[in-house]
Amino acid sequence: MARRYFGTDGVRGVVGETLTPELVERLGRAATLWSGGGRVFVGRDTRDSGPVLEDALARGIVSAGGNAVLGGILPTPAVALLALDLGAVITASHNPPAYNGVKFFDGDGQKLTDAQEEDIEALLGAPPADIAGTVDRVGIAPDSYVDHITERFGSDLSGLRVVLDCANGAYSAIAPDAFRRLGAEVTAVAAEPDGTNINSGCGATDLALISATVQAGDFDLGFAFDGDGDRVLAVDAAGEPVDGDQLLAVLALDLGVELVAVTVMTNVGFHALMRKYGVRVVTTDVGDRYVLEALRREQGVLGGEQSGHLIYLRDHVTGDGLAAALLVCAALDGRSLAEAVAVMPRYPQAKQNVSVGQRELTDAVRAEVDRLNAELDGDGRVLVRASGTEPVVRVLAEAADDAMAARLCGTIAALVRRELG
Repeated sequence: MARRYFGTDGVRGVVGETLTPELVERLGRAATLWSGGGRVFVGRDTRDSGPVLEDALARGIVSAGGNAVLGGILPTPAVALLALDLGAVITASHNPPAYNGVKFFDGDGQKLTDAQEEDIEALLGAPPADIAGTVDRVGIAPDSYVDHITERFGSDLSGLRVVLDCANGAYSAIAPDAFRRLGAEVTAVAAEPDGTNINSGCGATDLALISATVQAGDFDLGFAFDGDGDRVLAVDAAGEPVDGDQLLAVLALDLGVELVAVTVMTNVGFHALMRKYGVRVVTTDVGDRYVLEALRREQGVLGGEQSGHLIYLRDHVTGDGLAAALLVCAALDGRSLAEAVAVMPRYPQAKQNVSVGQRELTDAVRAEVDRLNAELDGDGRVLVRASGTEPVVRVLAEAADDAMAARLCGTIAALVRRELG
């Protein structure tokens, strides 16, 4: 059975339109029934729709006879770490404020498989249980999470001057606290959530704010998180962007791993660097859940995405923006960030998100992508994929120079617009 509501990373939609309290309540009931009842740990990000959807999810959990344990505002990786019989976080991750959603984790803190999500969808019409459950609220979850991350991933950051862009999201209080505990001099921006400003002109989806802040001051580097904290990107001391591929390259060499899992979006230069050092690379579809599945299957511990999902499974269960940022700081070992990432050759990439009426790629689009890739013959590539969370088709072109990458991207984007718009 094809999934109707679950996408690449949970269920998401515009609140009041494709995502309603009624749907969230049904999801809560279905997921609790699927997991066999018990305790469900729930967190949420800072969107103004969060409290209403939290109440709806709790009603669904209780109606299935479960115990909803509400932890309040927490980053997604904290919910994964603190999951009980089930974990759930109300968030739309990097999406704009009008969106929200629900992600689930099993009792081990792992994201659900496609098949498990299909099983939950099959229970969306299930009636309430005969005996209702309960709701508990806990206030110690943020401190427990910060304790775990600083103890397991932290190092002495005395003297480090860092800017943290918290995306007006779940890390707004947590990330600056963690860095300060470790001795860093912290300047926090986009750390005043008001319910409507999450991911707005800030965070990992827009590095303009952190870049300008670093350029205007005397800082060593900056990290930008997304609204729910499972992504991190960076800028160096000059305010130049550093993407997930580059950060992952630094970590792979510092941690001395034998295997890294990445997605089809990963830069060709990353693959070249890993070949040079004898590190095996496993490539998956886009989505950190698929990277996680590959790591578990291959018994690896490190993986990530260009978009900033960075996963290190020593003492963790999922990708974590704060843990990754702290690991990068430890990996610098006296170098600047610019020096550290210079080890990876980076092929120019051009990207476009094309708004479409339908996301199923046509034969004409597939044929043109195949033709161009055959013509490039390894000196570049074109990748076209439908988003799993938004009504857009994502186009990526990679080539030996910027002009060629831009031309390839523009050609395919125009074709997608004609065929699917």
